[in-house]
Amino acid sequence: MRWAVIQFPGSNCDQDVLHVLQNVLAQEAAYVWHKETSLNGVDAVVLPGGFSYGDYLRCGAIARFSPIMPAVKKAAAQGKTVLGICNGFQILCEAGLLPGVLVRNTSLHFRCETLPVRVEHPASRFTRDYLAGQVLRLPIAHGEGHYVADEATLDSLFQHKQVLFTYSDAQGRNTPAANPNGSQRHIAGITNRAGNVLGLMPHPERASEKILGSDDGLGLFTSILASQETALVT
Repeated sequence: MRWAVIQFPGSNCDQDVLHVLQNVLAQEAAYVWHKETSLNGVDAVVLPGGFSYGDYLRCGAIARFSPIMPAVKKAAAQGKTVLGICNGFQILCEAGLLPGVLVRNTSLHFRCETLPVRVEHPASRFTRDYLAGQVLRLPIAHGEGHYVADEATLDSLFQHKQVLFTYSDAQGRNTPAANPNGSQRHIAGITNRAGNVLGLMPHPERASEKILGSDDGLGLFTSILASQETALVT
């Protein structure tokens, strides 16, 4: 697969993502600066974590107007894989590629720690290498990770199995104490209706090698690769 890792002013997880793709998974991957306007020949796009444009106004609110974003939207419309991690999730919501919005954590504190995250549905291009209900240990690092949407949208997300990850305790229970940011219905990651665009607040790229303390995040990337290979065969 050919991967594009979008770089915005203020991105700070782009190198982590590129390392996983190139050095752990031996993928063809390259940075794409936010002022570029084309993603031709790319199979998958990653919007990494960080503080795009200094998080002025709202997280992702300025990045949505970057010259590269029309190409990202085009890739999504073509069914290509689009992954937004942390700030990337915020950008996808601001750009209308995913429903809802990310706002300040209810604690008003920046949360930086490794937490349990439960896999809700393994039948997706992002989770096929996991089991339903599997509890992962993934890092978070955000001040605005509180996912908010109206009740009808939340109902629809769960009805159509678009919620792929939720915050849980180590036993997989969605308890209030296990929710680090107040996200509605414990949502940690969602897809669009077509299932090819994923946004999540936890950082799988920071948990893709055992030396980091957890490689639970690697399954997300291997799931994408396996889904691409299946698509090519069929």
